[in-house]
Amino acid sequence: MNQPNEPTLAIDVYRKRRERVLAALRAAGGGVAIVPTAPEVLRNRDADYPYRHDSYFYYLTGFTEPEALLVLDASAASGEPASILFCRAKNVERETWEGFRFGPEGAREAFGLDAAFPVDEIDSQMPLILADKPSLHYALGTSAALDRQVRGWLDGVRARARSGVAAPQAAIDLLPLLDEMRLIKDAHELAIMRRAGEISALAHRRAMAACHPGIREYELEAELLYTFRKYGAQGPAYGSIVAAGANACVLHYPAGNAIARDGDLILIDAACELDGYASDITRTFPASGRFTPAQRELYDIVLAAQQAAIDATRAGATFDDPHNAAVRVLSQGLLDTGIVDRAVYASVDDVIAERAYAPFYMHRTGHWIGMDVHDCGDYRERGAPRDAQGALPARTLQPSMVLTVEPGLYIRPSENVPERYWNIGIRIEDDAVVTEDGCELLTRGVPVKADEIEALMQEAQAAAGKTRDA
Repeated sequence: MNQPNEPTLAIDVYRKRRERVLAALRAAGGGVAIVPTAPEVLRNRDADYPYRHDSYFYYLTGFTEPEALLVLDASAASGEPASILFCRAKNVERETWEGFRFGPEGAREAFGLDAAFPVDEIDSQMPLILADKPSLHYALGTSAALDRQVRGWLDGVRARARSGVAAPQAAIDLLPLLDEMRLIKDAHELAIMRRAGEISALAHRRAMAACHPGIREYELEAELLYTFRKYGAQGPAYGSIVAAGANACVLHYPAGNAIARDGDLILIDAACELDGYASDITRTFPASGRFTPAQRELYDIVLAAQQAAIDATRAGATFDDPHNAAVRVLSQGLLDTGIVDRAVYASVDDVIAERAYAPFYMHRTGHWIGMDVHDCGDYRERGAPRDAQGALPARTLQPSMVLTVEPGLYIRPSENVPERYWNIGIRIEDDAVVTEDGCELLTRGVPVKADEIEALMQEAQAAAGKTRDA
């Protein structure tokens, strides 16, 4: 079992996060919060899927072993443990097969917890912890297995009712509190995300350099995966999208065995996960190393849309502002190219009002990113007054929020669309940290301008030619 690279160095980071949760619970009257990690999942027969911890659990502990649960007791009396970990016991035989385990004592010391118990004792210990506590906080309804476990613990408390012991009177969803914490990244998180962005950019550069007509999608995926691991990332943050030609018009197309042909564009949406944090990059480039005129025309429109969205990303703006800025540029481009009929739509405002862009741009311009590639956090201002249509206002951006900026155009064959644009799919995506006066892009270590992409690819192809000739 691999452990994060620096558990000891980060011990104060996780302790302070737990203290923030405890302080919030105390301010709300106390109670107990429980946060389990993810279960192991069987892939087939005797093989599990590669294990990945639960993000909420990791955010509060830094602990990556399976079969673990964190308890935060905001009603603990002075001198009693407030942060308690249940984890696997030391077991020499199992460690021979599966690798090192911290064990309760080792985990308590390494991760700065007040107390730790073997996970086998959880059903006997939890009713004692929950006894006479005013409330129970956890991710309500997200796991049937956890809900059953909680009911069993509460039944254990109620069984002592005749001796004057009371079960918690309220069950409260813990996720809104944790979501708000995770939405604003701290310096520790941003440092990891910067490095993840650097590694992912190196992978995209390698894929561009390796690309040539005749290469298959899975070969380019292999270049990405090699680079992720070579530079220390644990693996991809999500299933890599490597799409040649018309496949780029399929938004979630998995890397297949299609051959990249001369004249095709290659769309790669792929990035690594490093120490629990995702990155997310998309680049689109020509298999031959040169864009055709029609490809370049649409590429420059998407790039201008991305720049407009980046310019709109700053503290005080709303989450919708980058999207609206991108949609305006894309809509104007669709009018200018004739992809949207100028005889039907007189202006860009008409295109936007009628959503005539939607057949060619059907997704949003961004999403939160952090521990999860589609990270937690509200996109609307919870509790704010609703507008006339009943919608909540878009979330106001704050410093250290991190989101993607990813406009695109996807042109499928249609008798209403000029044929030179058929089967062109383009998306350009970067990760942006919101700052007071703009945003910091974490993923620009890979070229984004068409001329720079062509220069990188042609240099790589020239070098490959010299190697073959030698």
